[in-house]
Amino acid sequence: MIRFWPALFLIIPIIEVYLLIKVGSVIGAGWTIFLVVLTAVIGVNLLRQQGLSTLMRANQLMSQGQIPAMEMLEGLFLAVGGALLITPGFFTDTIGFICLLPFTRRMIIKHLLLNSTFQATYKVHTKTESAADPRTIEGEYRRED
Repeated sequence: MIRFWPALFLIIPIIEVYLLIKVGSVIGAGWTIFLVVLTAVIGVNLLRQQGLSTLMRANQLMSQGQIPAMEMLEGLFLAVGGALLITPGFFTDTIGFICLLPFTRRMIIKHLLLNSTFQATYKVHTKTESAADPRTIEGEYRRED
């Protein structure tokens, strides 16, 4: 997947410029600029609303002792969608709105979760590795009245 990034950084701006020229030739340059700014404003407001609702759901699940895995992935999609909406252009705005709309975002995440394999790695620190500060004392604390 990473080997396609350089191609995307070349292809996406070409698509954006093409679409801006085509739309501008149909509705005019002023209206095109207005639409680009309008989609950015709508996107930022939608990002704020969806981000807050996702954060509230994640907090509720954590308070119930559950892991908010879906909400964490939704947060990632919201961040990507917000960045794409701030980027001027119609192609990135379309992808950004797909990432921000709840039903399309959840549908894509569920598809990715069902068709992906995840691998978890962990590292155990020994006392010699974690002794960065010699003044640090590890232990447990309990207050008894």
